[in-house]
Parts: sequence; C-alpha cells; structure tokens
Amino acid sequence: MTFSELNLIDPILQALQEEGYTSPTPIQEQAIPPVLNGDDLLGCAQTGTGKTAAFSLPLLQRLHEAGPAHPAKAIRALILTPTRELALQIGDSIKAYGRYTKIRHTVVFGGVGQVPQVEQIRRGVDILVATPGRLLDLMNQGLLSLKHIETFILDEADRMLDMGFIHDVRKVIAQIPANRQTLLFSATMPQEIQKLSSSILREPVYVEVTPVSSTAEKIAQKVFFVEKTYKRALLKHLLKGDEIQRALVFSRTKHGADRIAKELSKVGISAQSIHGDKAQSTRVKALTQFKNNELKALVATDIAARGIDVDDLTHVINVDLPNEPETYVHRIGRTGRAGAEGMALSFCDDTELPYLRDIERLTKQTIPVEEEQPYHADYQKLPIGGGKSTDKARSTPSANRGGGQGRSPRTGQSQNSGRRPDNRQASTQGSGSNDRRSSGNRGGRR
Repeated sequence: MTFSELNLIDPILQALQEEGYTSPTPIQEQAIPPVLNGDDLLGCAQTGTGKTAAFSLPLLQRLHEAGPAHPAKAIRALILTPTRELALQIGDSIKAYGRYTKIRHTVVFGGVGQVPQVEQIRRGVDILVATPGRLLDLMNQGLLSLKHIETFILDEADRMLDMGFIHDVRKVIAQIPANRQTLLFSATMPQEIQKLSSSILREPVYVEVTPVSSTAEKIAQKVFFVEKTYKRALLKHLLKGDEIQRALVFSRTKHGADRIAKELSKVGISAQSIHGDKAQSTRVKALTQFKNNELKALVATDIAARGIDVDDLTHVINVDLPNEPETYVHRIGRTGRAGAEGMALSFCDDTELPYLRDIERLTKQTIPVEEEQPYHADYQKLPIGGGKSTDKARSTPSANRGGGQGRSPRTGQSQNSGRRPDNRQASTQGSGSNDRRSSGNRGGRR
C-alpha cells in the first residue's frame, strides 16, 4: 500500500514525499482511515511503530479540510504526551507533515520559561502538543482554554501511569468538551489504562501492532556476563572498536549515566548523558548532537529516553539490565526500526540473572551469550522457568581473550502485517505472544 491509497490530500502527500516516506507502516495503514472517518481509536503500539504519523496525518487533514478555527485562534486539537522529548518530536513531525497546510501548532512543556509558549498560544494555534504539568499550570493561570477542543490524543498512556500523571490527565480531560474525537495510544494495556480508555472512548476502533513480547524478534541480541565492577571497562572496550558507529546506552540511575558519560569522554569517546535532572536546554542539545552523529554514545535513563527516535541507530547497549522485562523490549526497540538492522548488547552481572530470566520468558527467546570478550564471567545461566538459584562460577577477567566486539549475523525479520483495516476493527499481531484481539462489535469497549 502507498500513502496515496489512504485518501490523504495532496499537500500532505507532497510533504511525505519530501520526507522520503512512500509506504505506511502497519499502524498507519490501519489507523489513518478510521481517524479520517472521525472514529475514536484505541491503539496498542509502542514507540518506533510509526504511531506519531498514524495520528498526526489524519489530524492535519481533518483540520485543514474543516477550514479556519471558530472562534479565531481557538485551540482545536490537544496532544498530551508524558515527556518533553516526545512532545518536541511530535511537534517536529507535525511541522514536517503539515508544511503545505495552514495548520498552526506549538509545543508546551516544563523546565523552560513559559513566556514564549504563552505568546505562541496567544497568536493562535490549531494543535497544542503538551506535557501534563505545564499544561495544567497554564490552565490554572487562565492562559489557555480547552473548551473548543475537537480532537484529543493521549499518547503513551501507560507511561503516563508509570510516571504518576494519570490524575493530571483526568484533570485535563474534565476541561475538554465531551463531544470530541478521542485517540488513545499505549504500548501496554494494564487494568488502569483499560479503565481509563473505557471512560473516555466512544465505540473505538481497536488497532494493535507488534505486541511487546514479539518486538525483540527482529533485533539481533547478545548478553555479556560480566562482574559489575568491570561493566564500564567492557563498555569502553566495545565502543573503541569500529563495529559500533553510534550507540544509545542505558543506565539504571542518573548518577550512573553521568559517570559513564564522563569516563567515556576521558578516553576519547564522544558521549553525553541525558536524564531528568539535566536542564531542558542541555537535554535537547545532547539529543541534537546524537542525531547529527556528533556523539558516539548517548547515555540515558529510561524516563529520559522515552520518545527518543533516532534514524539509523544500529546499537542499543544495556549497561544495566532493567528489572521489568517490558522495559528491556522498549529499550532495544529503538534500534532495528522500519526494517533496518539492529543490535542490542546487554551486560549482566550475577545480581541481574533473574532479570535476564524474566526477559527471556517474556520474549520467548534465549539470548546468546558472548563469551569472546575480555571480561567474561562464567555464570551459570538461569533456565527459562527455572528456580531462583543463582549458582555460578566466576572467572578472572583476562585481557588475552578474543576481540569481544559482540559481532554476530544481524537479523531483520519483518512484522506480520495482518489484514487490511475496515471501519470496524484492525489488528496486526506479532508472533509468539498472547495477542489481544478485538471483536467486530463496535459497541464493545476495551
């Protein structure tokens, strides 16, 4: 399928062509028609599936075809998202896709002065992209009104829940007209998000792509058993090689991220850290440098990395394994996008063996161990479904081991594209997971 087959208007098709986009992703193929039709939509999709275009393209078209705002300068669409980085990226996408329309937008978020944001709103915007805290702050000051909202988009709802924003989200929703189109996107569907979706969506079309457990299938993965004290030495060893051109590196803590970036810089590896304690301007600068290939490594915590979308990112490195297996899949999903090749390298010390077991259970994969590296620790790997024993044997790190570049044949399995959407339901399931399916009954809420 091509974008032209989705009944998108010429101004948007021209912008897409200039961006180099020719074929829609599964979620775009399935979500754009019902959104253009004015339906509510519940999308189960994570970052990297193309969901930003899935909601922004039909939103731009509906606003363009509706003509000028009534009353003038009224905000007609609100996109609520959990982090500053994701809000900025959504704003960039809307600017690119809507360059040949007259649709105006702005982005508001905390951590920076509000005056320029307020001035933009006063000049008039059709689409407002916002994070919950700054939006509520501006609302409480009487600096903006949501009473003319026609479309409300809640992005990354599960992350809103994780970050404690659901109460703020409900406050915002209370100020939006009940007669509106609502789109809700979430990578996972915990009970609280299902409850929220049932309360704000009216007979939604349900779209699901790439269930979280199957996302990892298209990405080559390696695990490095290494003592905790040697993790940073192993990272420097890998990044000094030519195999890795650019890597997104994950640390469990903010302090750890800063320390890793500092040590990499000391040995001549260009690196910056990004986390919640950094000033917004510093975070934007670091992300821009990384996107422009000015940094070899961007070291991030999970919350700061949410929404980071970098083209041609070949490597993700987990210096610390996350204690939630879903987080691992979200992390590595930032590489190997749009059919490109990707590699995920993970360091695992003895205390993280249970985390590795949980990851392998979720993904239904056994991650290959890279032994040819100078800091290999000979741990006994926990079997999938095994007990809690962490018996292991340790070996002394040896500098005369193999090159340890973590090389392996890369894989690039394609997603199952599912069937074409109709105006009732659409679903694309990945393999090897318990797929959530929607019934053909539009009256049923999920």
